[in-house]
Amino acid sequence: LASRPVFTCGGNITDSGVIGSQGYPGVYPPNTKCVWKITVPQGKVVVLSFRFIDLESDNLCRYDYVDVYSGHVNGQRLGRFCGTFKPGALVSTGNKMLLQMMSDANTAGSGFLAVFSAAHPHERGDRYCGGRLDKPAGTFKTPNWPEKDYPAGVTCSWHIVAPKNQIIEVKFEKFDVERDNYCRYDHVSIFNGAEINDAKRIGKYCGDSPPAPVLSDGNQLLIQFLSDLSLTADGFIGHYKFRPKKFPPTTTVAPTTTAAPATTRPIPLKYSVALCQQKCKRRGTLESNYCSSNFVITGTVITAVMRGGSMYATVSIINVYKEGNLAIQQAGKTMSTKIVILCKKCPFVRRGLNYVFTGQVDEDGRGKIAPHHFVMAFKTKNQKGLNVLKNKQC
Repeated sequence: LASRPVFTCGGNITDSGVIGSQGYPGVYPPNTKCVWKITVPQGKVVVLSFRFIDLESDNLCRYDYVDVYSGHVNGQRLGRFCGTFKPGALVSTGNKMLLQMMSDANTAGSGFLAVFSAAHPHERGDRYCGGRLDKPAGTFKTPNWPEKDYPAGVTCSWHIVAPKNQIIEVKFEKFDVERDNYCRYDHVSIFNGAEINDAKRIGKYCGDSPPAPVLSDGNQLLIQFLSDLSLTADGFIGHYKFRPKKFPPTTTVAPTTTAAPATTRPIPLKYSVALCQQKCKRRGTLESNYCSSNFVITGTVITAVMRGGSMYATVSIINVYKEGNLAIQQAGKTMSTKIVILCKKCPFVRRGLNYVFTGQVDEDGRGKIAPHHFVMAFKTKNQKGLNVLKNKQC
């Protein structure tokens, strides 16, 4: 009878094998940091696949997470993972890879199990893709393009690096990735900067119409393509080029005559007594509030907790009409999001009821709703009007 391997916190490992979180499949301990260093023979690369993952879920993976790096010191981060989302195969650029798992004091799960092996870098076959792109222009495409569909279970990360004073423009020529309303399965994500970080995500794309051209904020972009283990499609081919960064002209002075109406001044979104003394009255219509809102969703209030003068709600999503940077969690097919109603009584919402929510999103991806934002009870008959608004260009 083979005994089950005992997984410890970190270690140095070579050649090929299995890595598990401390105590796997039992619950991992709180407040720990474990580091595993993998080394394969010189001239080979490390290929790592997660077989199982169950860590405290958070859309930015702030609490418990596994980071995977190419190399042992100062390597590029290939990704940060938490929850139960299994990425495709991760491939290092050289013969070293590092995994680091952090856990905080709270919720824990049963951790992760990953297998790794050594491969020849050119043996990329139809499984591997991605890499660093630093020429002034170039092309990136899914494995097998254009002969056949992309394979299941791949992760490709293209890291595009331009000179300091330039930005990057990306255009997709052909695009066909398994369709889903929320792009939960196969998708392409584009991030400003050099790593996977939801706070810097420019967009997440799937379906069969090419995304609009993308311009980076700075001189680095990361394009990640992910396919899960089921349906596949044709894939895509895209092109990038470097462009000079246009500095905003400093000479023009804004005319002072056309003073903006007071209502368009952005109101800092945090609780204050003054904010909550405003008269609680919904202004305008859904149509007039649609374009000025960062997010528009319909959903059911699952939990609502008073803290300070505000109400913190978890909303189970019925439909997303405008997502903005709203952080959406997913468990199975259920999607939910966190919303803060800054003034607990305005607008007043009840647990178990359905609403249309509109509002602004803070930098953590949380929805913030102030008294002047538009919230109304949601009935099935509103669905049509919302679909019309969704298709209108703001």
